Amino acid sequence: MVRVDTAETGPREPDRRETRSGAWRAGLRRACASGLRPGPWKRGPVLAVLALSLGLVMLLHARITDRGGLGSLVETFLPWFGLFVPVLLAGALWRRSASAVVALLLPAVVWLSLFGGLLGDKSRPAGDLTVVGHNVGADNPDPVGTARDLAAFGADVLALEEITAQAKPLYEKALAKAYPHHTVLGTVGLWSKLPLSDTEPVDIRQDVGPLAATKPADAVLADVRALRTTVATDRGPLAVYVAHLGSVRVLPGSGFGTGTRDRNAKALAEAVAAEANERVVLLGDLNGTTDDRALDGLTSRLVSVQEEAGDGFGFSWPAKFPVARIDQILVRGVEPESSWVLPATGSDHLPVAAGISW
Repeated sequence: MVRVDTAETGPREPDRRETRSGAWRAGLRRACASGLRPGPWKRGPVLAVLALSLGLVMLLHARITDRGGLGSLVETFLPWFGLFVPVLLAGALWRRSASAVVALLLPAVVWLSLFGGLLGDKSRPAGDLTVVGHNVGADNPDPVGTARDLAAFGADVLALEEITAQAKPLYEKALAKAYPHHTVLGTVGLWSKLPLSDTEPVDIRQDVGPLAATKPADAVLADVRALRTTVATDRGPLAVYVAHLGSVRVLPGSGFGTGTRDRNAKALAEAVAAEANERVVLLGDLNGTTDDRALDGLTSRLVSVQEEAGDGFGFSWPAKFPVARIDQILVRGVEPESSWVLPATGSDHLPVAAGISW
């Protein structure tokens, strides 16, 4: 028997997001209506200066001083500067400022030249090899569940960062069936369906304390945050790097602290530059976007799969509300076919995936 509830229900109470969205749209409509009404237009010098300043910041971001990490901070969130364009446009229309409307052409054109290519889907269905990279998070409450989710995706090669000593055996056990080959050095590891060889740590000049020279080898190995290995594919050997660069911090009195990350990035770039294999894949939490000047040594030698074959910006951090892509897949000597972000796990990062071919 099917029960039919005939009780009358009142009107649905709109949630706060709908209310805010409706208010924003209504304000924009009023601004546009104001700009279209008959009457003289004004100069609006303040809005025009703000528009030109916005355009110049985006255009000349590489010349912004990095004292206190300012340049790196700006470049991390550079795509979001585009949100100021419609805000300033609404203000220009509301104030009926012809000069501000014209000035807004500069930031609009600059933003499109920087990020317009990321607005479409450039992915293709083909791909000889699928790779996934994921910072699994040292505070991950469910390493086994994270491992199962990643194994279910079925990537050929899986790179993990921020593996704790306590979670390592859990990942190894949960991934053993799907991946017969794996290696873990320090806090980074690689699981593969294909054989691995020539695995070695990569010296990214990690600060392991003033007594590092006196530490035993196993103690130093625990601090390793980058490795290099060779994956045997049916198209020949593929050099794979897994890395977790130093974190960036907002520090009272000194600003945006990037010193460790910058030092790690430079050392990793030197290792990649010395790589003899023409086919290279780098997976890792680089704690920086590809716009960040600190990664120039890497992005000048490798290409981002997201920029070449992705759908959108591919933001990966933080998992609950991603605002930046600091988890990267960079390649050389192979063809990016697709790039996307996987669903959240127990980590504060989202996994990133790519399909590559020869």
